[in-house]
Amino acid sequence: MTTANRQIRLAQRPVGRPDESTWNLTEEPIPTPGDGEFVVTVDYVSLDPAMRGWLNDARSYVPPVGIGEVMRAHAVGRVLESHHPDYAVGEIVSGSFGVTEHALSDGTGVQKVDESVAPAPTWLGALGFPGLTAYFGLMDVGKLTEGDTVVISGAAGAVGSIAGQIAKAKGCTVIGIAGGAEKCAWLTEELGFDAAIDYKNESVYQGLKAAAPKGIDVYFDNVGGEILDAALSRLRKGARVVLCGAISGYNATDPQPGPAHYLSLLINRASMTGFIIFDYLDRFREGIEALSDMLTNGTMTAREQIEIGGITAFGSTLNMLFDGANTGKLVLEVGERTHDSEL
Repeated sequence: MTTANRQIRLAQRPVGRPDESTWNLTEEPIPTPGDGEFVVTVDYVSLDPAMRGWLNDARSYVPPVGIGEVMRAHAVGRVLESHHPDYAVGEIVSGSFGVTEHALSDGTGVQKVDESVAPAPTWLGALGFPGLTAYFGLMDVGKLTEGDTVVISGAAGAVGSIAGQIAKAKGCTVIGIAGGAEKCAWLTEELGFDAAIDYKNESVYQGLKAAAPKGIDVYFDNVGGEILDAALSRLRKGARVVLCGAISGYNATDPQPGPAHYLSLLINRASMTGFIIFDYLDRFREGIEALSDMLTNGTMTAREQIEIGGITAFGSTLNMLFDGANTGKLVLEVGERTHDSEL
């Protein structure tokens, strides 16, 4: 049994796209738990667009990752050693363990994973922060109503793909925006979206005009930029715009311009509201129960793209998000140490 614990730490703040100089691979002994603590062997790490924002030394909803600190990440793994009364050796748990092969925890923010409901990686996607983001973003912020026309950008990603399925289950017309014919086909043929717009090969504005001729009731935005602008131009009276993310500008080195069509909010008496999933911590159980029911009754399909490569593949795997190279939830398997690659 190995006694070494490898970790990915922030070496320097990136300017633009993160590269190998952004990260350091360090090694230290596996931690020993004290009273009220336990050690987790991490099996899977979640890759999320928000990670890019955490690298900037700027005011945000959470402090930035510090230089030299283990990269912040949600992960799932198995309890290796425990001196905590609520966590037994062998139990599978999820939490903000970071990009590390082993993590020490006192149980704060940790959740037990029930593999009878879904496999462990799904608890980083449909039953994790992405699924909860989709659920509360639509139901609370978007005030979803049966019969709404719902448009979702980044629709083939972890959040967007779940948001679209929730909207369909609630009796809405759902239009997804994604990059490439394969992703668009997945949305319509497997997930049940009513239409999909390929932003790489067609005009989003014209696509929205054709797919939603009467306008948009709810726009769930994951990308920002020109796609947000196109959606704003097609709002209906009383529309709700849900600001979840803006991945199109996360690696930009210059300030991004605001939307040109913002006066559509005024004309249509519409709202545009940002939200953070951590605002709903006290309601996570509600969301997980609703999403679990959808999985078990077949109204929702979870898809994880699991990349193999061990902890040293973190940097290259993270950049897949910004290349649009993933479909569904992107997860890195770190439990196996037989596949080492570049940071």
